[in-house]
Amino acid sequence: MSSSSDDHVVPVFFLSDSTGISAETMGNALLIQFPDQVFERTVIPFISTVEDAQRVVEILDEAMAGPVTPLAFTTAAEDSIRDALRKTTAPLIDFFDMHMSRVESILGQRGIREAARLHGVGDIKRYNTRMAAVEFTIEHDDGQSLRALDKADVILLAPSRCGKTPTSMYLALQHGLFVANYPLVDEDLESSDLPRPVKDLQDRCFGITTTVDRLARVRNERRPGSRYATPEQCRWELRRATEIFAAHRVPVIDSSAKSVEEISTLILQTLKKNGGVPSRQRFKARDNHRSEQP
Repeated sequence: MSSSSDDHVVPVFFLSDSTGISAETMGNALLIQFPDQVFERTVIPFISTVEDAQRVVEILDEAMAGPVTPLAFTTAAEDSIRDALRKTTAPLIDFFDMHMSRVESILGQRGIREAARLHGVGDIKRYNTRMAAVEFTIEHDDGQSLRALDKADVILLAPSRCGKTPTSMYLALQHGLFVANYPLVDEDLESSDLPRPVKDLQDRCFGITTTVDRLARVRNERRPGSRYATPEQCRWELRRATEIFAAHRVPVIDSSAKSVEEISTLILQTLKKNGGVPSRQRFKARDNHRSEQP
């Protein structure tokens, strides 16, 4: 099958004896290099026994019998699970083995290769931070809540249906950032100012935009035939949003040709360039000030 073909869907499986997030993230980092190819993604997490792995092998072998060769990415840590998965006739890309073997070689010792270590005590703080970030981000999705908005690390501004929510959730889950996203409605767009709730938080605002055609198409799927979905309305909203972003020097990212991962990377790079996450810098400065008090 030609890699440039877009008329065949490639089945892709992300396999893990844990949550599958690592396998999915690493696998997708490779798949986005083939923008013209269509993939059908399936995540199979918590493969915790050899019997589980054998059932997965049956699924993979069944996919191999189809018209298109599947891809399988795995980050399973336990040797017994990985050995069982290797019995599939499908191509298996083992991230854990290819990287772990290299690390073991450099360190001169063998890792314990236990899946539980991925969620061990050493990761508790990081895990709790991520979960708190996800809770905050869900609460502040699409302007649903303005409570404690000053705790946001990132605030995404955009007209409705420009891709704010998936980007917010990715930043929260993968990077532990507290993200709020705020929809720019007609009332906001008729003004030249930033919306009042975020006016004093400009340093953590990012604008998301897209193309008129893409926005009209997405909106028409949600509300067919509505004024909300007309190219004229979409064009006006995008133009006004762009003007507001420019007037207040809000960084802008076009989501029409970028994946969530790419958008998130651009946001993280901009934060780093500007000195880090604004809210965390303030909290750090505050805590340092308190520690210096007699």
